[in-house]
Parts: sequence; structure tokens; C-alpha cells
Amino acid sequence: MLPASLLDQLCSVPGFDRAGFLQAHQESQAPTSIRLNPSKLPPLNDAMQPIGWSRYGYYLQQRPSFTFDPLFHAGCYYVQEASSMLLEQAFMQLMPQDQPLRVLDLCAAPGGKSTHLYSLLPPKSFLVANEVIRSRALVLRDNLIKWGAKNALVTNNDPEQFRALPNYFDWITVDAPCSGSGLFRKDPDAIGQWSVAAVQHCAARQQRILLAAWEALRPGGILFYSTCSYSVEENEAIAAWMIHELKAKSQTLHLQAEWNITPADPGYRCWPDKAKGEGFYCCCFQKPTDGSQPVLPRAQRKLRSVSKNEMSIVRPWVNSEDAFYLLLHQTVYAWPSHLRGEWEACVALLHVIYSGVRIGELLPDKLVPDHALAQNNDLHHSIPSVSLSLSEAILYLQRKPFMPEQAAKGWTVATYEGFALGWINALASRINNYYPKELRIIKDSQAS
Repeated sequence: MLPASLLDQLCSVPGFDRAGFLQAHQESQAPTSIRLNPSKLPPLNDAMQPIGWSRYGYYLQQRPSFTFDPLFHAGCYYVQEASSMLLEQAFMQLMPQDQPLRVLDLCAAPGGKSTHLYSLLPPKSFLVANEVIRSRALVLRDNLIKWGAKNALVTNNDPEQFRALPNYFDWITVDAPCSGSGLFRKDPDAIGQWSVAAVQHCAARQQRILLAAWEALRPGGILFYSTCSYSVEENEAIAAWMIHELKAKSQTLHLQAEWNITPADPGYRCWPDKAKGEGFYCCCFQKPTDGSQPVLPRAQRKLRSVSKNEMSIVRPWVNSEDAFYLLLHQTVYAWPSHLRGEWEACVALLHVIYSGVRIGELLPDKLVPDHALAQNNDLHHSIPSVSLSLSEAILYLQRKPFMPEQAAKGWTVATYEGFALGWINALASRINNYYPKELRIIKDSQAS
């Protein structure tokens, strides 16, 4: 049963229909939706219905076992709630598409909005994806690696620490921690955890996060604020506070009527009995222009570049010419050359746990390739690969023994339907499986 106090509070909110709202929670299941990776586009099928507000978003007729779909592990798509893909309309309508952008996803784990933003970036832009909780930051890192990101950093910082980059970012996404009432249909257990006190606690935390984000946003830049809460205290009241206290200017989006997204005051709401998705609120704000400019700090530590001799070992593995290569604890990382100054500024001030593309471990006379290199499109085209059947791909992802036919000896990329899953090292009598242990499928079968 939905909390009566929440229902009573929503009676005066635009678009709230008590009967329809209750019926949506009692009689319907949350729609299953995915967003395709434009750099690893899988084949479409007739069961996929387009999501109107996202170019690569699709509804599925039923929820499959994503765990046992190799294309999911290859990073061909991300399982994401449809309403949250409204971010795409805001970014495409409010940001220039013909110049590089500095973009921050401040509360980013597990990575839905980060991978979405990465797919929307204009050329030569870069993304900082941050998560304050270490364990969640590692999941965020893994999802960006799977997505094939290279113009991105993953950081593990408190939002307050981004004050060290004043007036820096062109766009900041704050998908704020919230009371979660918008996901009641998807997660019924959240109903018992909801309370008025939790809403008030979340609202205070949201204000603290936004104050730090606002300082890091450049004058004239855009902040995208969103929650999966229905409560006015976490949505319109937060927006009103930003307008009054921070002189933020709310932005209007042009949305199609058939999407059934409800205008709020200010912002936009997705109601589950109207829009085909879960509960969601978003509002975009522009920071006033005051002439302030970002000041890039100087690097506080010198990064060790890969030497000419070391590059002779690395070069056969990579396809990118526009990169510089660094060595950190014997691990080679590739960063886009045009972003070196940006990278060094962020590395100097933030706790970076991953950036660019991790190429592999450099030994005296060889490179041990990293999983991230296998899943990135900068892998050199001459590296051998072996195509796996569905059953072989599942065994590979479970790190169980298998022996594919016609695998070249040595380091080989295991693929499924043309998309890379990771590395194997083929020896004369066996296959060494290098799929990361922490990513492996634990279940023995879909039924277990």
C-alpha cells in the first residue's frame, strides 16, 4: 500500500491523478527499457519499440535475462529506465553541438546518465563521472569501460571537493540521491523505507550537493537536476530555492505532447499513469553570466610518459594516433592528446580512479593487455579475434573451461556476434580465460 501521507501531499501537484496513479502501481508492471550504444550498435528486432525522447532508447515487450545476454556484457546497450532518458532532450536542446564541452555527472553511479552523456558529447569533449561511495564508483568505472569510453575520468570525491574547479564545467548533471518514491512500482520494498523524515533529510542533502555543483559550473553553463521522487520538497521546492538563492534561471524544453510529460512549476514530471516510464522529475538551470573564467591549476605531480622504446611494445596494440601514453605503477594508460591540460588539472585536484583507456601492464619485453583495451574501439585491427557461439560466450563470461575452434595462439579477443567480450590467451592445449573475476556471471544457468 502506498504511503497515505505521500498521496495526500500530491493532491495539489500538477498532473497528479490519484485514481490513475494508484491503478498504475496496482495493476501494471514497470516497462523494461534499454538504450543502445551508438559506438557498438547491436541489431534491432521487431520487439523493440522506440522511446520518443531518446534516439537510441527502446522499450522491450518483456524483460529478458540480461545476465545471460553476451551483448549486454559487450556494452552494446545499457538497461535504463525510460523516464531518465529525458536527459537527452535537455542536453541536445540547451548545449552547443559544434564545440568541445566539459561535462560533469556529479552523482553518477551506476552509470546510466554517464554513458548516456558520453554518447551525446560533441567531438573533443570530455566527461568527469563522479561517485562519492567507493564501491559504487567501481561499478561506475566498469560500466564506462564496457561502454568503450576514452574521453572520460571516473572520480571518487565528495561533491564539496569540486569547489576546487570553480566556473569550470559547461554542463553538470545532478541526479540527486532522493527518497525514491518514483520507483515504488519497480521496487516495492522502497515503500516501507519511505517517510516524511527521509524526504526532509534528502532535501537538505540535495541543497548541499547543488551548492557545490553551482560553484563548479561556468557562468552561462547548464545544470540538469533530477530525482526519482514524487515529493515537492525534493523537486519544485528545490528548484524554487535555486532560483531564489542562487539566481538560477530555469530553462524551457520543447517536448512533444504525445510523450505525456507534465510541465511542473518549474521543470517537468513523469507520472507512471501518463508517460511510459517511472516517476521522474527534472529541471534545467542556467548560471548567470558574470564574466568569471575558469583557472586551470598547474599539475601538482609529474606524470611519467611512456618512453620511445616502451612505445615500440605498446604501439602494435592500439589504433589511436591522437593519444599520449602514461605509465603508472607499470600500467599504461592512453589519454587523448588534445585533452592533456584538462586531464592534468583534474588529476591534480580530484581522486581519479580511472581515466582514458587502460591499455595493459608493461613488462620488460611485452604488454599484458587489459580488459578495457579489448572493449574499446581503439584496439588495433590487427589483433586476432575468435567468434564464440552463445554457449561458448556464456562459459567465457562465467570463466569456465571451454575450447573454441580456430583460436589463434597467443592473445586473442573473444567476440560474440562481432562484439568484443574480453581476452583469452590460447595455448597449445588449453585456453586461459582473462575475463575479470569480479565481472563474471555467478549463476550457473538462467533458472538458478
